[in-house]
Amino acid sequence: MSDVDFESEQYEKCREAGEILAQVRDEAAERVEVGASHLEVAEWAEEEIRELGGEPAFPVNISIDEEAAHATPERDDETTFGEEMVNLDIGVHVDGWLADTAITVDLSGHDELAAASEEALDAALDVAGPGVDVGDIGAAVEEVIEGYGFNPVVNLTGHGLGHWEQHTAPNIPNRSVSQGAELQPGDVVAIEPFATDGRGKVQEGSSEEIFALEREGSVRDRNARQVLEQIAEEFKTLPFAARWLDSPRAKMALRRLKQQNIVHGYPVLKEEAGKFVSQKEHTVIVTDDGIEVTTRSR
Repeated sequence: MSDVDFESEQYEKCREAGEILAQVRDEAAERVEVGASHLEVAEWAEEEIRELGGEPAFPVNISIDEEAAHATPERDDETTFGEEMVNLDIGVHVDGWLADTAITVDLSGHDELAAASEEALDAALDVAGPGVDVGDIGAAVEEVIEGYGFNPVVNLTGHGLGHWEQHTAPNIPNRSVSQGAELQPGDVVAIEPFATDGRGKVQEGSSEEIFALEREGSVRDRNARQVLEQIAEEFKTLPFAARWLDSPRAKMALRRLKQQNIVHGYPVLKEEAGKFVSQKEHTVIVTDDGIEVTTRSR
């Protein structure tokens, strides 16, 4: 037995974040339908997280068709859902302790692709546990997705979740790798298979609506300084949306802060045009004898 105290405040807050997240994910997914607004779904989910006692750990990601990650509506976004493949990726923190989950809502008729990532996640959860090499989890994901005739997205991975840190070690690959880290009791990790009918590699697109603080710094511009104060106080090192900022000139402030390497952006990640990406994700606590899934529907 490890000496990890799974009843400590840290793990209780991880569980609380997961419970809030499971509820919000399931209800947000029901709101995704042809004609519904991206911005309204994102803002509803972010507000519901706060109502339930958490905070968004990052902006709600709404990725469409070939988009895989980092897409979120802008401030006055009027985009609505069409007959598309929609990935919702949502995070919650309670005092900086995190949970992360994702689900594909398929309005495009590509049921098999949606099923591939879902079944791959089930297979990964069956394998995961203390002492397990993350490469073995990747192998389970790859086998299921290729069994459906699709490709795993190999340059996106699952990841550890730290305190105020959305991506920490270990990375959890979506394909077999010969030697990876071993999961340890007490690890909190997000496992997230991505399946695609494309080639299995995403690239950065040109649009960017999500940012995070890179380092402390001082800026002369008053608008940029006020935006930086809000970022440091409210979001700390977690990702935030440009639309969350109070300044009417937020975009200009972000440009200045990026030029000085004080914040960095997350460009939308995409497969090749005309292809589709599905995603399914759960957060787990690695226990002494297995795993506890914190983001499962209650």
